[in-house]
Amino acid sequence: MKLNIEHNWSPTEAEAKQIQADLRDRVIKSDSFTEIRYVAGVDAGFEKDDSTTKAAVVVLSFPDLKPVDRATARIPTNFPYIPGFLSFREIPALIEAIGQLTTIPDLILCDGQGYAHPRRFGLACHLGVLLDLPTIGVAKTRFIGQHEEIPIERGSWQPLRDEGEIIGAVLRSQTNIKPLYISIGHKISLPTAIDYVLRCAPRYRLPETTRLADRLAS
Repeated sequence: MKLNIEHNWSPTEAEAKQIQADLRDRVIKSDSFTEIRYVAGVDAGFEKDDSTTKAAVVVLSFPDLKPVDRATARIPTNFPYIPGFLSFREIPALIEAIGQLTTIPDLILCDGQGYAHPRRFGLACHLGVLLDLPTIGVAKTRFIGQHEEIPIERGSWQPLRDEGEIIGAVLRSQTNIKPLYISIGHKISLPTAIDYVLRCAPRYRLPETTRLADRLAS
C-alpha cells in the first residue's frame, strides 16, 4: 500500500512530538467511509531483546468475521520504548505486514490507543492518517483520562474524559468482564467505533480482529 504521508521513523523525542503535532490536525473524527466488507486487526511484538519488531495483520470478512487474509513482518526496531510514542516503534513493521495483504481492509482495529492520547495522536490515529483508512483504537488498559463507573452488562459504556474533552469510551464488551478503552483513530466517529467494536466482539472481551492478530503476532 502506498502511504499517504512519509516521515522519519527514527526521530528524537522532540522531533517525534512535533510529527504528532503536525499530523493530528489531519485526523477526521466523523464517519468517512461507505460499506465495510473487511475488517482487520493489527498487533506487534518484540523479539531478540527488543531488537526485532514482529507485526501481524489479520483480515476478516464483515459481518460474519471469517478470516480471509493474513500477513506478518519482521524488521529491526528503530525506536526505543517511550510511553506516548508507541506508534514510532510499531508502525514501520505494521506497514510492512499490511503491504503484503491481497485483501485491503475497509476498517482497521488497532491494539492500542487512538485519540485517547496526551497529544490526541496515538497509534490508531497515526496509522489511519498514514494509510488514509478508517481506524479504531482498542486498548486493554487506560492510558489517560477519567470515567464514571460502568454497568456490568455487555454494551454499557461511559465517556472517557481528559481536561474536559471526551477522548474515548470505556466499553463493556462482555457482561461482567473488564472493559476496553475505545477511541477513534481516523475517519470514524466515537459512536460508530463503539458499534463496530461490539459487532467484532460477539463472544470474547477482545474483538476477533485483535484476538487473531495477537495470536499471529505471538
